[in-house]
Amino acid sequence: MKYYQLKRRYFEHGTYSYLFRSDGSRVCCFVEPVWANNEPFKSCVPEGDYDLLPHVSNKYGECYALESEYLGVTVSGPSIRDACLWHIANKPSQLIGCGAPGVDFGCLDGEWSVVSSGTAFKALMKELSGKPAKLTIMKE
Repeated sequence: MKYYQLKRRYFEHGTYSYLFRSDGSRVCCFVEPVWANNEPFKSCVPEGDYDLLPHVSNKYGECYALESEYLGVTVSGPSIRDACLWHIANKPSQLIGCGAPGVDFGCLDGEWSVVSSGTAFKALMKELSGKPAKLTIMKE
């Protein structure tokens, strides 16, 4: 099973991170909503250890879901948070408690963002190859 680390930086307008493989090589960058005390539909998920699970969403299609029963995050509940997905998006305002990969950081419509999310998502899906993985989220 593959293991990844998401190393975050927190700002008042969003959470911006890099995803790393277990050997320390960088996979991509990430954007998430701000930390809002784990409030559903507003906050990024809490730091900790997660299972990264292949998922099919009615809205986003094939994607990945985060799950950590200990942290109250599950794919479909009952829990504090559910359906916390990794899918295509560029700006924190496009995310409702989810995360999105990008090839780099930039600015879109005056908002700090990731750029080329579709390209990064396609590469990430290929890397994960439809299999579960382990993820640790931490502050950089």
